[in-house]
Amino acid sequence: MSSQLEKVKELIELRTEAKLGGGQKAIDKQHERGKYTARERIAQLLDEGSFEELDMFVRHRCTNFGQEKKSYLGDGVVTGYGTIDGRLVYVFAQDFTVFGGSLSETMALKICKVMDMAMKMGAPVIGLNDSGGARIQEGINALAGYAEIFQRNIMASGVIPQISGILGPCAGGAVYSPALTDFTIMTKGISYMFLTGPKVVKTVTGEDVTQDALGGAEVHSTKSGVCHFAAEDGEEALKIIRKLFSYIPQNNLEEPPLVECTDPIDRLEDSLNEIIPDSATRPYDMYEVIGAIVDNGEFLEIQRDYAKNLIVGFARFNGQAVGIVANQPKYLAGVLDSNASRKGARFVRFCDAFNIPLVTLVDVPGFLPGTGQEYNGVILHGAKLLYAYGEATVPKVTVTLRKSYGGSHIVMSCKQLRGDMNYAWPTAEIAVMGGAGAVEVLYAKEAKASENPAQVLAEKEAEYNKLFCNPYNAARYGYIDDVIEPRNTRFRVIRALQQLATKKVLNPAKKHGNIPL
Repeated sequence: MSSQLEKVKELIELRTEAKLGGGQKAIDKQHERGKYTARERIAQLLDEGSFEELDMFVRHRCTNFGQEKKSYLGDGVVTGYGTIDGRLVYVFAQDFTVFGGSLSETMALKICKVMDMAMKMGAPVIGLNDSGGARIQEGINALAGYAEIFQRNIMASGVIPQISGILGPCAGGAVYSPALTDFTIMTKGISYMFLTGPKVVKTVTGEDVTQDALGGAEVHSTKSGVCHFAAEDGEEALKIIRKLFSYIPQNNLEEPPLVECTDPIDRLEDSLNEIIPDSATRPYDMYEVIGAIVDNGEFLEIQRDYAKNLIVGFARFNGQAVGIVANQPKYLAGVLDSNASRKGARFVRFCDAFNIPLVTLVDVPGFLPGTGQEYNGVILHGAKLLYAYGEATVPKVTVTLRKSYGGSHIVMSCKQLRGDMNYAWPTAEIAVMGGAGAVEVLYAKEAKASENPAQVLAEKEAEYNKLFCNPYNAARYGYIDDVIEPRNTRFRVIRALQQLATKKVLNPAKKHGNIPL
């Protein structure tokens, strides 16, 4: 055999070794846990045969604690690039079979390399996390590695989309990289995120808590809002990433991909003419409205189980991707609160950063009152949503379905926050507050002095509702551009978006605003 062929043979052997990561035994253990390996995950995520791996031959450089005797090709992370639906994307997938996926200096260098390439090429980055945190043996070098990754997350924010899949543990400092990205997908029963594990919690606070109850997918998708999607298993998590990817552009200078639309733009939805109940206190389901007006009824909801009083997610109108923000009357009457405001603000900010138009469906009676909200800083959280809408320069189409009262009217993309097209249904009630509350303020003395206070208040309420709880008073001042027939909503929104396709607005030059983070 020629020396050249021998070298080729050596290369093939090294590649085979690298693809085994921490070895067959460790791979079998990973499968026993119900988890895929890093390379299996990449194969499921990307288009078949599109993955090009980088830095397969990297090894760690650590000599502490006998580390020089244990070294694996690739060093605990698989990095490279490929395509999703033919679109370029950069990926890194932590390999739990190598030192429990813990981050070393060289691992960080590998991750930083693909992140730098993604910025240069203007392509999204997807990180698949399965790691016990920093590699203890490497001490400060591992921490420096994390900080290098975080800095890149920060610089890439709003420039290229960043998506994090949590497919195993993600603990300690490791949680901050996903928290800095745009979307985080977790897997029920397999993934968890926390700063300190159950043992440390027990030592410091005395609490007995399981890993899952402390930082599982259920906790972060319902209580904390850290997670945007909670998948049933690893396969579903990767399918969600592919689906999400179809709504977002490559970078902040491009538009989201257009999809051929087979759903007629002038499709009438007669059910919408009757969906609003006669009683103002009765709920209806906002999902029915969304499903009726978007292309083929398809809606990808973000943070479905967190702050359910506000619905956010992606849909299409005539093939164009849009972000939908909608109050949900079925949950807490659709009020805004701290969590809903934060959820909405972050979503609006993402859409604005990546040129995705916003369609807002309004039915909001106000902000949730009470000490729980005030002590939690509802004023600051409400301001975030207000700020995000006011700052956004993408096309903004707002449709008011029923209630739109007080400060919450302003916050939900009103005309004065540079809403481009503001429509209302005939059932819209746009006022400072509802009739019952208003007459109690305005006519309390008069009612008290009368023989029948209840009758006086009822008469005044009917009078107030007739005068103010309708869309025409706002339309009189141009705050509502048109009052539309509910069944025509789809057509009117599409027309508005077509008109707004060439919109150009520049915000004042500044380093950045001081939004109350």
